Amino acid sequence: MRIAFIGLGNMGGGMAANLVKAGHEVRAFDLSEAALAAAHGAGCATFATAREACQGAEAVVSMLPNGAIVRQVYIGDVIGHAPEGAILLDCSTIDVATAREVIEVTEQHGYQMVDAPVSGGIAAANGGTLTFMVGGSDEAFTRAEPILQAMGKAVIHAGQPGNGQAAKICNNMLLAIHMIGTCEAFAMAQKLGLDPQTFYDISSVSSGQNWSMTSYCPVPGVGPVTPADNGYQGGFAAGLMLKDLKLAIDAANTAGAKVALGDHARAIYEAYAEDHAGSDFSGIIRTM
Repeated sequence: MRIAFIGLGNMGGGMAANLVKAGHEVRAFDLSEAALAAAHGAGCATFATAREACQGAEAVVSMLPNGAIVRQVYIGDVIGHAPEGAILLDCSTIDVATAREVIEVTEQHGYQMVDAPVSGGIAAANGGTLTFMVGGSDEAFTRAEPILQAMGKAVIHAGQPGNGQAAKICNNMLLAIHMIGTCEAFAMAQKLGLDPQTFYDISSVSSGQNWSMTSYCPVPGVGPVTPADNGYQGGFAAGLMLKDLKLAIDAANTAGAKVALGDHARAIYEAYAEDHAGSDFSGIIRTM
């Protein structure tokens, strides 16, 4: 399949490379010359504009920083430049309202589109083991699914347009909450004289067990290798976690949902990201 890929940053570059590995013809665009060079090295054809990349594409995949850019790209560069009937897949994490608006506009112009944000981070993007949460019609999901499967280990239909974004921000709000709780527990255990490994050995098989502990432990040298073992570099940046938490709180306010812990997590990461936005979000343990 001929696929245009727009947005080749830390996540998008690996995703585009995996589409090439799966046998697709990838037409790549990014504002960064370095990102374009890396994509070319991975087997993508590269283009000077998004509009050029979309020419003749049977599908368009995007991984972009925010909703305003997603709206600009699809309304200004994809509609009328990708062939009518192409399947459009936005894998960015943006607000639910913008996702639904962009899908509605593209459908009015004869396209089918899904919002398909991801979970898994840079390593999963490079390794092709992402989880995709997909919002869109049944027909659009059916068309998008094999493309997403080339980049991930799980592709889950979350329902109507925008529901992929809803699932992503709810999931990441929960992740932020249990990472903070895990960090507090480890910090308190150490201050009470309990060895971190011993606490891990106990809690990881007890009722306190959670993903932040057993798969992404914030303590260096405990559990599997994580960004904590690399000075909290790599992984999922605290600044991106803060972005997702802000999206979650905005969505909660719009929906009338009570998210006291989510809002408190936002405040904690807002303070942490002032000086550590580029550090992994598990580095929050250093404040405790």
